[in-house]
Amino acid sequence: MSAHDLFLLGGVFPGATPAESLRRIVSYARTAEAAGLDGAWVAEHHFIEYGANPSATLMASHLLAATERIQVGTSVAVLSNRHPVALGEEAATLDALAPGRFRLGVGRGGPWIDLDVFGGGLDRFERGFEEGLRLLLRWLSGEKEVAHAGEFFDLLPVRVMPPGQGRPVWVAATGEGTARLAGRLGQPLLLGMHASDTDHVALLRAWGEEAEAAGFDPGAAEHVSAHLAQVADAPAEVERLRASLTELLERGVGQYVSLKPSGRARDHAAYVDWMIGRHAVGGPEHVAERLAASAAATGVSRQLLLVEGLGEAGAVRENIGRLGVALGDVG
Repeated sequence: MSAHDLFLLGGVFPGATPAESLRRIVSYARTAEAAGLDGAWVAEHHFIEYGANPSATLMASHLLAATERIQVGTSVAVLSNRHPVALGEEAATLDALAPGRFRLGVGRGGPWIDLDVFGGGLDRFERGFEEGLRLLLRWLSGEKEVAHAGEFFDLLPVRVMPPGQGRPVWVAATGEGTARLAGRLGQPLLLGMHASDTDHVALLRAWGEEAEAAGFDPGAAEHVSAHLAQVADAPAEVERLRASLTELLERGVGQYVSLKPSGRARDHAAYVDWMIGRHAVGGPEHVAERLAASAAATGVSRQLLLVEGLGEAGAVRENIGRLGVALGDVG
């Protein structure tokens, strides 16, 4: 049985201000709850219009208060920019305020200028993710007191307040190394839109090998995967989606400032074409069938749906409502 949540970027589309884009995230989460979907996960970005939300946990707290039933997750809180203890305190607080509804997802992020602004630096981005993740998990494990001495963090013994509940932390993985790390720690994966089902199966296999070797039950983890999802009945609607997403990527992603310039130009139009061809874009039956086929191929039955592709708020809310109907029989 599949579960379907929203994956909300909060992108600044033409005609909207950043503040309006943030408020739209709230309206989309409420629409999802009314449509019978299962949750909403929010992204986190800094200094770019690809996503106006700078704090996934802050937005999650608002969505938990603005809704009554759905799960709310972070996809993702960027661990390279956060102190693990501060993030752990926020997560434990949200779990206490909305028991069982909050889901913490974390990721390494990228080599962006955020690292310089927030003081993490390239060294922590490149070598410190495992230490930060281990410290975060220990903080949330239910221990009453935590101390830590490592390369990137030194922590005198301090009381954990509020205490963690030992809930899982979803780890965004784009490569085998991160997937294996999550497996060794027994934490579920958060799989992105950029890779195929075949690639996801390979990451899950690597995760399972490490999890089993570490004494965890591979079948007990609830992995999640992200998918573009757009109900589009006519070719003209698909073309509208293609143009809107390409514009967002070319403008928003183009605003990234990297501390390690690659010199490689990104072909955003080709990427959008690939996403539309691979993901759940088309009539209601096609969308439901494509998502079901992905779940069957990967074994990942909790799917995060990127629904904001058309940009205009009314069109996005309509898409969410139609997805609720299309997926109601398979949820």
